[in-house]
Amino acid sequence: MATESLVPLESNPDVMNKFLQKLGVPSKWGVVDVMGLESDMLSWVPRPVLALTLLFPISQSYEQHKEKEESEILAKGQEVSSNLFYMKQNISNACGTVALVHAIANNLDEIELNDGCLKTFLEEAKNLDAAARGKLLEKCEGIIKAHTELAQEGQTNMPNAEDPINHHFITFVHKDGSLYELDGRKAFPINHGPCTPDYLLEDAAKVCKEFMARDPQEVRFTVIAFTIADV
Repeated sequence: MATESLVPLESNPDVMNKFLQKLGVPSKWGVVDVMGLESDMLSWVPRPVLALTLLFPISQSYEQHKEKEESEILAKGQEVSSNLFYMKQNISNACGTVALVHAIANNLDEIELNDGCLKTFLEEAKNLDAAARGKLLEKCEGIIKAHTELAQEGQTNMPNAEDPINHHFITFVHKDGSLYELDGRKAFPINHGPCTPDYLLEDAAKVCKEFMARDPQEVRFTVIAFTIADV
């Protein structure tokens, strides 16, 4: 049976790393908090950084920007690499899981997954379109079970799956010379322009700053890097 709603994952590296290992990600890879987006703070982040994940509040200004951005891309078009893995988010509150799947799926040249539910999911999803991948995740019991178990860790006030959530996870990755924003709620991935693997962190941090600038009174932003980590 398809899953419709989940308790959200917390933006807690310890919880996320346990989740990643349950999915079959080798322990040499993990997520760490990014404590600031200025160059001196970014210098403390272990390298290489394979992806950057942003947790942000869904505000009116964000929704307005999202609508304008989509309209402009539909009018002008954009280049999207055929090698980019992108999927839609159909399950309510699954954005944390979708963000981590995006991070891993676009770095399989670096990450050798252990046998398990995520490796199986990505093999089955490889030749599907974004919508079909989202549907497939709804029926992936292994990933759903791991999400459910880990969503209960680290929560001070345990939310219900049906509670309204006004925060959202997205991921930034490098693919074939471009920086992409991957958000399962959007109509398509967003190409943010030229990028190299070595400068993924710095280039993605610039886009994260744009999110923050649109809501200058808001402080509820969290940035997490997917990188070499001692977990």
